[in-house]
Amino acid sequence: MDNHELSLPTPAASLPTRAAAPLAPGASSAPAAPLMPGSHAAGNPFGDETNRRQPLRNARKRISSILAAIGALIAKFGVALKALLVALPNLKLFVTAGTALVSVAAYSIFFGWEFAAGFVLLLFVHEMGHVIALRREGIKASAPMFIPFMGAAIFSRSLGDNALAEARVGLAGPILGSIGAAAVAVVGELTGSSLLIALAYFGFFINLFNLLPVVPLDGGRAAAAMSPWMWFAGFGVLVALAFLDPGNPILLIIVLFAAFQTWHRWRQRKTRSLAQAAYYRVAPRHRLLVGAVYVALIALLVFGMHETHILSSAGHSFGSI
Repeated sequence: MDNHELSLPTPAASLPTRAAAPLAPGASSAPAAPLMPGSHAAGNPFGDETNRRQPLRNARKRISSILAAIGALIAKFGVALKALLVALPNLKLFVTAGTALVSVAAYSIFFGWEFAAGFVLLLFVHEMGHVIALRREGIKASAPMFIPFMGAAIFSRSLGDNALAEARVGLAGPILGSIGAAAVAVVGELTGSSLLIALAYFGFFINLFNLLPVVPLDGGRAAAAMSPWMWFAGFGVLVALAFLDPGNPILLIIVLFAAFQTWHRWRQRKTRSLAQAAYYRVAPRHRLLVGAVYVALIALLVFGMHETHILSSAGHSFGSI
């Protein structure tokens, strides 16, 4: 017995005796363990300390398990976030490629997949002109995102620090897009491919339409440096086109966007704040340079459309365009 108490034997003569009960046959007799004075049946004079501490230990184990689970969750979230940041450039590529495929599928319903793929490629070249110009201005731009029957778009925090920078960014798209369409036209003439010639015509047409001097089109960006009053002339032309083709929902959507953008930009300009005055302050020689590029682009695109206009290709009619 390990309870650190001293047990002294008691003299046998001082205890009364009595007869022991007879044992049953086959039973064995064993001396009963004597109880010490003041001892409990459990062998602990202060109760069971282990049983009293058990709930506290269980609670600590639960808390430790919960904290470990939270730590593991945070670690997994960190790994996932790091993987997302690493894959972000690829994500932009997936967005561009995915929307391009959707646009190809949409255009192929009307013009066939070969023409649709080439048209989306020309749109990509046009948008990359804006991306390159924005990077030259020190502005990060998103990858092109294609919108079926609406063309394509890029996104950035601004278009430059002033109207001249905005004009450079705006004209860069039609310039590079026109070069791409001209290259397709040359290859089409050399190979005798009516499909490529029709594709070049569409490329010239899209870049010319974008030169309408109304925001948010590229011509409206150039007009910001030449004269913002041109926005109203461009909006008038856009409304006239919508009336001439009332069944075209795309034109109607563009008119609505142009109306909002023109109103918003003009209201900002009429505040006559120092920031607005500085933004639209462009040197006369720069206005002339932007105007010369703008007019030259229009002339070249009209010439390109004239030289590449065909009535049909691969069973698809282009006579109404």
